[in-house]
Amino acid sequence: MEQRFLKVPRNELGRDFAVGDLHGHFSRLEESLGQLGFDPATDRLFSVGDLVDRGPESEAALEWLARPWFYAVQGNHEDYAIRHVRTGQVDVDNWRGYGGGWFLDLPSERQKVFAEAFAQLPIAIEVETLDGAVGLLHADCPVLFWPRLESALQDRYRRTSAACQWSRDRLRQMDRTGIRGVRAVVAGHTPVPAPLVLGNVYHIDTEGWKSGYFTFLDLESLQAWPREVVTELAEQE
Repeated sequence: MEQRFLKVPRNELGRDFAVGDLHGHFSRLEESLGQLGFDPATDRLFSVGDLVDRGPESEAALEWLARPWFYAVQGNHEDYAIRHVRTGQVDVDNWRGYGGGWFLDLPSERQKVFAEAFAQLPIAIEVETLDGAVGLLHADCPVLFWPRLESALQDRYRRTSAACQWSRDRLRQMDRTGIRGVRAVVAGHTPVPAPLVLGNVYHIDTEGWKSGYFTFLDLESLQAWPREVVTELAEQE
């Protein structure tokens, strides 16, 4: 059964990190984890989605999803794959332009394997920390009270999931309205030059898949590595 909202208990043994969009660059991720000092025996890694497309190693996503310490939410690029297989209602030319060619060129049976694996990923994850829960999703939180998101993903699934996976409104508007009922929310999707917090929403897609670097956010301390979180885009110049 697909689980749209996943609750994960606190890590009592090690550290929990969120990481920005990966886009098929798992070797680069592995190298960054080594520099971070990540220990898979005790630490856990939470991806804010977009595991695939654009990069050369998208097919490695299944291997990573099988690792017990690796968690991910569905990003809009996973949504592309799921909808393509299940409904065919995807603009394939648009998707190919955003790096989906590797998937579109797969045999249909192989496409189904990936789409099914992506469909099992939650839209949102809630991770418990010593100071309260931290939420993770791909793009933005469409409710202002985090505990309502779980029911919204059941009652108004398509509209709610689309906002979670595709919305860029918060960053476009520089909206600092906080999300109540949760310590922090972590998102990717819209690239930023350095990790940025608006209200209590942390944006961490610093384009490690392109020419930037992967940002890792410690979910206990809410400290980012390798660059600190900023509160104003102007401070990143």
